[in-house]
Amino acid sequence: MTTRTATAGVTDSGGRPVPRRLLAAATRLFAERGYDRTSVQEIVEAAGVTKGALYHYFGSKDDLLHEVYGRVLRLQQERLDGFAGADAPVEQRLRAAAADVVVTTIENLDDTKIFFRSMHHLGPEKCKQVRAERRRYHERFRALVEEGQRTGVFSSATPADLVVDYHFGSVHHLGSWYRPDGALTPRQVADHLADLLMRALRP
Repeated sequence: MTTRTATAGVTDSGGRPVPRRLLAAATRLFAERGYDRTSVQEIVEAAGVTKGALYHYFGSKDDLLHEVYGRVLRLQQERLDGFAGADAPVEQRLRAAAADVVVTTIENLDDTKIFFRSMHHLGPEKCKQVRAERRRYHERFRALVEEGQRTGVFSSATPADLVVDYHFGSVHHLGSWYRPDGALTPRQVADHLADLLMRALRP
């Protein structure tokens, strides 16, 4: 991935770094029109920059799509690492991580929906990189489940891999039903799903 740091560089008249302006424009256009129906020219016009600026910070439209999801995944990985490394009982660490991935997914739902809808447009190398990044996240999450099973805090009746698939299946399905004006807040959804996971692991 050739993306430069999205918080550095020249700023626009409103003080926003150009990479952020490009990402905001690309995210909106991808959501409205779809990745394949959005041109580089439309992105730079919406961002108020030149094509040269786009290619300076992002090597291609593929890199923009990759970064739309990559920034969410980096946030979630950083937060998971914090929960997993905390000095707390494993059941508290796992529940906090399970709830947090729900909240951060809902808070970045447009980015997540855009990416999964358009991922097949990425080249083989970028797809491979994304899968590796997601695998690292899932493996860190699974390690918490395995720690609890190994120490007898969690039931070992269900393999850890299936436990992880169970929770993230619910997370990945959020984009098909969650609405900001619905009956549940992001935190309420997160608490319900985290509680379901912990009940499934109860010895």
